[in-house]
Amino acid sequence: MTASRVLVLNSGSSSVKYQLLDMADSTRLAVGLVERIGEGTSRLVHEPLTGPGAAGGKRERLGPIADHEAALKAVAAELAADGLGLDSPELAAVGHRVVHGGTRFTQPTVIDDEVLAEIRSLIPLAPLHNPANVTGIEVARSLRADIPQVAVFDTAFHSTMPEYVARYAIDAATADKYAIRRYGFHGTSHAYVSRATAALLGKAASDVNVIVLHLGNGASASAVRGGVCVETSMGLTPLEGLVMGTRSGDLDPAVIFHLARVGGLSVDEIDSLLNKKSGLLGLCGDNDMREVQRRAEEGDASAQLALASYVHRLKKYIGAYSAVLGRVDAVVFTAGVGENSSSIREAAVEGLAELGLALDLEANAVRSPEPRLVSADYARVAVAVVPTDEELEIAAQAYALVTH
Repeated sequence: MTASRVLVLNSGSSSVKYQLLDMADSTRLAVGLVERIGEGTSRLVHEPLTGPGAAGGKRERLGPIADHEAALKAVAAELAADGLGLDSPELAAVGHRVVHGGTRFTQPTVIDDEVLAEIRSLIPLAPLHNPANVTGIEVARSLRADIPQVAVFDTAFHSTMPEYVARYAIDAATADKYAIRRYGFHGTSHAYVSRATAALLGKAASDVNVIVLHLGNGASASAVRGGVCVETSMGLTPLEGLVMGTRSGDLDPAVIFHLARVGGLSVDEIDSLLNKKSGLLGLCGDNDMREVQRRAEEGDASAQLALASYVHRLKKYIGAYSAVLGRVDAVVFTAGVGENSSSIREAAVEGLAELGLALDLEANAVRSPEPRLVSADYARVAVAVVPTDEELEIAAQAYALVTH
């Protein structure tokens, strides 16, 4: 029996998202989420998608889950109940989403003690994410020390950006000393979606230039030339770039100095303001795009302002990345907002006919889980909606690494 299953783990500070996939045919065997780890109100939702347990649908478990070790043991128990246990000889690898790989990790990497130490050393670059990623790796290694644990990095896909793009125009010695450069994030999504868009167009990824717009509560854009990322909107951290749910995106760095000198805010207060209290939330008090749109339609001025700011920034990046790529074959929308909001797609493309963009409004209005074109037949540049699948991308990269 050839081992072909991969367990994908996305460990957050108080949560673990997971999927078990069979890479023999890229099917999902089970999916689930553990949330509020460390609280008395912990919750585990598990859904088997194959085998005898699938007929029962989702199962929910409520009650205290003390830590990530307890969480992963609970996940293992749920999988075992469906005949999909972690002790199965069919499990080929565990794939871990790791947010920051710095400049060293530009490919999926089998985790050993040295690699884990390196990931831990990158915590200052991703203090909200890498600690939880490390914890998930440590626990998974303790549960199945005999199989490969593979780290797949959010930053890796963007490591191909030219040095003149990745560098900030600050003193080079200072930048090198503190590892200050543009890394980019959402890399597994941008990799998967850019490749899937090429397939939708019936072409090889190497023959296609794509602008990918990953629009969720966190949002980022990328310019992908021939399957290779040449520019992305997020930078040293996920704060740079588009207007997001709670993050400001691009702003004059002197705003920080002004808030410190004139407002008397501490570094931590400014960090919290820009990451957790800005974006749509800062402009109108809501970070759920559906609620912002509802309020805007009802005439709420602050929601209308937030929406206009969000769309304006999108247009700027579409235009800028059109200039970077020179030739654009497709602009593709993905993630929660990008996949589900026809009005955001329409607003983002409106007025960009000179760039070759035009929508088929009827096609754009149709909701579907399938990759699809929503551009007008006469448009020079395709507009696509491609659901992202970061878990499948992580599983595919991990499986390819351990089987070749």
